[in-house]
Amino acid sequence: MSNKKILAALIAAAASISIAAAQTNLQTFYDFGKHRGHFTTTLEGFYGDSWGNTFFFIDYDYNLKNTDGVNQAPSGSYMEIARCLNFWQDSALAPLSLQVEYNGLVGVNQNFLFGVDYFLHNSDFSNTFNFKLLYKTFSNGSTSSLPFQFTFVWGMQDIFGVKGLRFSGFADVWGEDVFNFNECFLLPTADGYKDRADRKVVFISEPQIWYNIGEKIGVPNLHVGAEVELSLNFAGYDGFYARPCLGTKWVF
Repeated sequence: MSNKKILAALIAAAASISIAAAQTNLQTFYDFGKHRGHFTTTLEGFYGDSWGNTFFFIDYDYNLKNTDGVNQAPSGSYMEIARCLNFWQDSALAPLSLQVEYNGLVGVNQNFLFGVDYFLHNSDFSNTFNFKLLYKTFSNGSTSSLPFQFTFVWGMQDIFGVKGLRFSGFADVWGEDVFNFNECFLLPTADGYKDRADRKVVFISEPQIWYNIGEKIGVPNLHVGAEVELSLNFAGYDGFYARPCLGTKWVF
């Protein structure tokens, strides 16, 4: 079999596995990090088809409290939806897809992203890796001297030889002229906030580890796990933060 046919066979297998593995899941985390201390839910979905794949997630933070300090409502919501297009799955460029993405934080800003995605995997697709280079637009007064985002996404199944143990996550880095709203509230100036436009790079990564504990009790939908949000100059906070979470995931 020629190299091209081998590649086409692998991509066809990947497409069928993606469709079979299409899923929607609900994650619930308690965030122990600094400036946090609340629950977050994430509704996430991935669906493959003959034209490519679609991924989305919607976050809700539950941190809006009344005057007695009792949590009474969600405090914010963020969503992303990304579509990868690949009409050349029988060619040498099969691992390369075009991507369009939208993300938005309620009441703050929104971004449109356009670029490419490159997909790698091992022989049985238990380990998958995506590399994305995207042009990023900004709204609501945000600016960037380098409006590009690099994204790395990974998924590794049955790590350390433990069936049901999965290591997954993403890392994003992009250029943005950042204002530090955290210092704005702590150290107000005559203009109301500190201009931190000298911060040109934002980084965030959320590595997760999940164990399918439900397999042990006859409920394979149930997973337990942990996440650490690693960030630099993200969401108005200056510098580096590591915010640990514990949670559950239910796969529908």
